[in-house]
Amino acid sequence: MATRTKRKPSTGQRTLAVKDREKLPEAAFAFPKQRKEPLTNAAHVRNALARFNQVEGVSDAERDRAFVKVKKAAQRLGVDVQEANWRELGKQPHTVSSKKPRPAALGDGAPSQRRLRSAARKSRSR
Repeated sequence: MATRTKRKPSTGQRTLAVKDREKLPEAAFAFPKQRKEPLTNAAHVRNALARFNQVEGVSDAERDRAFVKVKKAAQRLGVDVQEANWRELGKQPHTVSSKKPRPAALGDGAPSQRRLRSAARKSRSR
């Protein structure tokens, strides 16, 4: 008796295999003629927004139609889009950085961590 392997649960953010992408209808793409930017899940919608201006060989009218499709897919999948049209994309970041603010530039009077470690090593070796 052959053993069956269990399928991993889908996280909704998988990469589309070529055969799966080929099976998608044209309506599933932001740019249907070129079959570019699939809008099948939230990750793909965010990717389409991030790479929207990188799509080559499309007219402004096609971009207008594609942006409407991306916005509808984003609304359906719970992705926040604040831009009113595609010309606003890339002017402001889509995500808010959770990183700590960067330290002040060197030379502002405050010693850097590297300098502090170096001074500590030197004092121990004496």
